[in-house]
Amino acid sequence: MLPSMAVKEDGLAIMAYILFLMLLFLSSFCQSADDHLKHTNPLTPDDMLISDGGDFALGFLSLASSSNKSLLYLGIWYHSIPGRTVVWIANRDKPIIEATPSSPKLVITNNSDLVLSDSQGHAVWTTANSITDGAGAGAYAVLLNSGNLVLRFPNGTDIWQSFHYLTDTILPNMKVLLSYKGQVVSRLVAWKGPDDPSSGDFSCSGDPSFPDLQLVIWQGTRPYCRITVWNSVSVLDLNNNGSMVYQTAINVGDKLFFEFTVSVGSPLTRITLDHTGRLRSLSWNNASSSWAIVSERPAAACELYASCGPFSYCDFTAGTTSTCRCLDGYEPNGPNFTAGCRRTEELKCGKQSHFLTLPQMKVPDKFLHIHNRSLEQCEDECSRNCSCTAYAYANWSSGSGNSVVDPSRCLVWTEELVDTGKSSDYGENLHLRLVDSSAADKKGNLVKYVLPIIACMLLLTCIALIWIRKYRGKRRKKNVQKKLMVGYLSSSNELEGENIEFPFVTLEEVLAATDNFSDSNLLGRGGFGKVYKGNLQGGKEVAIKRLSKDSGQGIEEFRNEVVLIAKLQHRNLVRLLSCCVHEDEKLLIYEYLPNKSLDAFLFDAARKHVLDWLTRFKIIKGVARGLLYLHQDSRLTIIHRDLKASNILLDTEMTPKISDFGMARIFSEKQQQVNTCRVVGTYGYMSPEYAMGGAFSVKSDTYSFGVLLLEILSGLKINSRQPVNFSSLITYAWRLWEDGKAVQLVDSSIIENCPFHEVLRCIHVGLLCIQDRPSDRPFMSSVMFMLENESALLPAPRQPLYFDLGNCKAGETRENIEESASAMSITTLEGR
Repeated sequence: MLPSMAVKEDGLAIMAYILFLMLLFLSSFCQSADDHLKHTNPLTPDDMLISDGGDFALGFLSLASSSNKSLLYLGIWYHSIPGRTVVWIANRDKPIIEATPSSPKLVITNNSDLVLSDSQGHAVWTTANSITDGAGAGAYAVLLNSGNLVLRFPNGTDIWQSFHYLTDTILPNMKVLLSYKGQVVSRLVAWKGPDDPSSGDFSCSGDPSFPDLQLVIWQGTRPYCRITVWNSVSVLDLNNNGSMVYQTAINVGDKLFFEFTVSVGSPLTRITLDHTGRLRSLSWNNASSSWAIVSERPAAACELYASCGPFSYCDFTAGTTSTCRCLDGYEPNGPNFTAGCRRTEELKCGKQSHFLTLPQMKVPDKFLHIHNRSLEQCEDECSRNCSCTAYAYANWSSGSGNSVVDPSRCLVWTEELVDTGKSSDYGENLHLRLVDSSAADKKGNLVKYVLPIIACMLLLTCIALIWIRKYRGKRRKKNVQKKLMVGYLSSSNELEGENIEFPFVTLEEVLAATDNFSDSNLLGRGGFGKVYKGNLQGGKEVAIKRLSKDSGQGIEEFRNEVVLIAKLQHRNLVRLLSCCVHEDEKLLIYEYLPNKSLDAFLFDAARKHVLDWLTRFKIIKGVARGLLYLHQDSRLTIIHRDLKASNILLDTEMTPKISDFGMARIFSEKQQQVNTCRVVGTYGYMSPEYAMGGAFSVKSDTYSFGVLLLEILSGLKINSRQPVNFSSLITYAWRLWEDGKAVQLVDSSIIENCPFHEVLRCIHVGLLCIQDRPSDRPFMSSVMFMLENESALLPAPRQPLYFDLGNCKAGETRENIEESASAMSITTLEGR
């Protein structure tokens, strides 16, 4: 009996051991990567969901912040390829700071919500489905092989899915709702940076003005690049491996969808809006183990919104260099295309006209959408309207899946045609309205003028042959000079990708204009060299700057000035007319300003009375507007780096114009500050961080403006020692402000006739601009606001650290302390 019982007990023990192993195996299998998340099994940083096909994974991502703290995000990424390409993040703007010993979790609540909580148990993100009373019991989440995270009831009903909540990526099989009942619904939002998934400045959505018609990339609230106007026709992109990508707009009733699908067997494909504002279609290349760009927008600089100006278009057809061109029947409106184009023959009411069809065009912005029209009716709408310049027509019924009450899409334009483009890959017909040229008139003119034209042509041919023979050498020499000038300029990094349409003059023309650089035409001298007055052909007065061989500036500064001023257009910037390069001669030809520079009046006791208060205040605001344009309103961000009274020129109306851009620098879109080992400029006008550390930014120009403002108010130079008790104008101004005697700073020549409230506000603004810390100085936009709005509240300025006398020893005079404070040396300074 006992042996029998022992055998039974041994059998039971073996069965229990086997059962234990099976449970352990099943437990291990349950803990391994799965595509399901259940109520009883939260997701922690040690776990992840993997889609059934293995293409995607869901889990916690760890990114390093600037404070070196590890930030956790819940996201979806590609699992089947090397690296980690993220396609969706739940808490992109609310990262979890990783902490121990507790960990964040993703759980399914009793109310069938997905809830992400941090290490303290606080909810960071939730689906917020608002299901109560246990109605959602048993809900589970599943990661599909499409990359879609879906929350479902046990009966298979989907209650939430990640495809409905866009971040920066669109995946195949997504059906994105762009607009509903005329309102924008979905929006792609780019990452802030390559390693920062928080919401950035760029986004992509429908246009609120035309939510059912066009897609736009935005930079903040401004249009950055207009992608397309929907015409419901699918866009087919052929990849290198022969797969097809389908991108289709579908209009169903009061809803507009965007659908993105690929053919069977295609590689991994996605559409993403990156942190630089580019909307890209990407395809995975197994051979290079990298993402290949199938298409991107904007693809060229001229494709940025309205960059080509009205009635011109960005031509980025295959085999051509992307550039701005005029529409047929139009001609350039100026030396470059920023001013757009104008009609070669005006369109007037009653004048016969016809429509020229331009194929494969990106239709212009700012259109009028007319409903319920056929193609013929759409053309008739434009024909009957004297101000109509073009029309375009499409039919929604041509696209699959469309079901709308009005399938027509008639667009007409009654104003300027802006933001137009031409491509060899996509686009539609734009019907441009042009003036008729009568065939009968053409035939009559041919008979009437044929003989005189032939006679004139023969005469001109003879003259041309004589001229070519006589002046061939001179022409060849001029071409050599022009090639030399273009070579000098094209070697500058600032000219890469730019078309500088700029007139050149020969050295002979300059010598004739200045009477061979006669001393009688000498206007002045500067760091660049000498400046002469000249008269070009036609009697146009100009100022000619001649680069001296022993000048502190060289060819780089020469190129810099030509490139920058050629791109800038503002009433408070001096206008560069042309330039000349011939062997060692480097010359710049400017508009002639008879009143010369500001310092010629400001620091001359015999002439400063010309600068009354209204004129000085006009000059202050004019210089501020010029700097604001350089820093913010031009299409480039320019740091002048040498703003001073001698570089402010005055026209006949005493309007100030900023000059001398030889030391200026261009900042890229993302740059805030640059460091340099080569500090250039004028002592006294340079900000502390630039003079002592080589760091400069837009705030460096703000500092120079503050110094210039105090000089204009006081009539004293920055390094003036009058009154004798102060080492510099800044010291003098601060002490008067501190003692409540700021009015004493004002130039005696204007003190009797100036409004004290305006003068005090200007002094206050000047002291704000010369604060030591760049972050304390206002931007020029704020400076303009403070100067033009008397009711604006101004912050209190900080005492310049250079002149802090709070720790001076007993017995030391103020003069001695200030002398010491101003005795700093700048070893890297290059004087102008």
